[in-house]
Amino acid sequence: MTTTEDPRPIELRRDGFGPAPDAEALREQPGVARVPTPFGPAARLLTRHADVRRMLGDAGTFRNGWTPQDLTDGPRRDPRQLSGDRSGNLLSLDPPDHTRLRRLLTPEFTVRRMRRLEPRIVEIVDDHLDAVARLGPPADLVAHFALPVPSLVICELLGVPPADQDEFQTRTARQLDMTLGEQERTALAAEALAYMQDLVARARCAPGEDLLGMLIREHADAMSDAELVGIANLLLVAGHETTSNMLALGTLALLRHPAQLALVRDDPDAVPGAVEELLRWLSIVNSGSPRLATRDVEIDGSTIRAGELVLFNLPAANRDPAVTDDPDRLDVTRRATNHVAFGHGIHHCLGAPLARAEMRVAFPALLRRFPDLRLATGENGVAWASHKAIFGLEELPVAW
Repeated sequence: MTTTEDPRPIELRRDGFGPAPDAEALREQPGVARVPTPFGPAARLLTRHADVRRMLGDAGTFRNGWTPQDLTDGPRRDPRQLSGDRSGNLLSLDPPDHTRLRRLLTPEFTVRRMRRLEPRIVEIVDDHLDAVARLGPPADLVAHFALPVPSLVICELLGVPPADQDEFQTRTARQLDMTLGEQERTALAAEALAYMQDLVARARCAPGEDLLGMLIREHADAMSDAELVGIANLLLVAGHETTSNMLALGTLALLRHPAQLALVRDDPDAVPGAVEELLRWLSIVNSGSPRLATRDVEIDGSTIRAGELVLFNLPAANRDPAVTDDPDRLDVTRRATNHVAFGHGIHHCLGAPLARAEMRVAFPALLRRFPDLRLATGENGVAWASHKAIFGLEELPVAW
């Protein structure tokens, strides 16, 4: 349960499956609140669905590619400094660099391309369900299913050798642990960067049939090594941690809503809508990179001045009653809404088709393989991973 003593920034706080009460309270108040930040100046915080979509859809007014010198009240440190060189990281770039790189990458993440990958996703899911069955109950669904499945899918997409995958998985999980000291997180980021540089160097020498190989064969002169490294790092981290947390939290949510679980297990036509509702209801990505206002702009009667930082809370926006009736209720039959779980605008998640494909395969496969799936701990025994940048579970012990 979130309290006013919660030390995390307000845009990262949670209360169980939903947003923190203080973020919801701000959503219901007029205007746009100023909130403190751990890196220096106060920032504006957007919590309403319409405001978040407006901001994410206006990359000209709200920039990603700012520096501390652009701020009217400079921070003591750049909150993005642990990411190192942001070359190739689409989440940190503005046009025209963002436009150029996204245009090169988009063909590899179409729904049609994901359908080609789906048989391999099915194999990976089935292999790990077999492993869980062999392990026997109780089994930790995070460690043995939710973490390794998306990790293997994205590693295969990028051509990461199987021998490297366990080390990668451990390192990325630690990088996203907000309880680690800044020095340790910086060291982990340096290790990840060195690995990605080696991966790109190997792909330059012998491009395979994976994503990096395709980019090198078709666009070698259009992309620098630094951009390839940034793309690989973004896709590995984002494609692994987000989907794994969705699989774990989504399973827990369904276990707590048996009628909804039965629909996902027994009705294939209900699965796509269920995935969208779980994305909306869980909103595991709490926020994104702070934006910089490039001009004075009015939102809900508040003037955000040029040079101010703007933060946003996706869980509060996705449960905005102005957009969704009874938004705190999980309903997998709900008509799809314009949720912002994958963001919006030019920075809408490039890997969204891949994440959706993995969830559409994994949820029903898990529930059909173990029709009597249940928590192996009491309802109060769930270990929320609320200290991580991406919301999830530390573990999910299950029995069947």
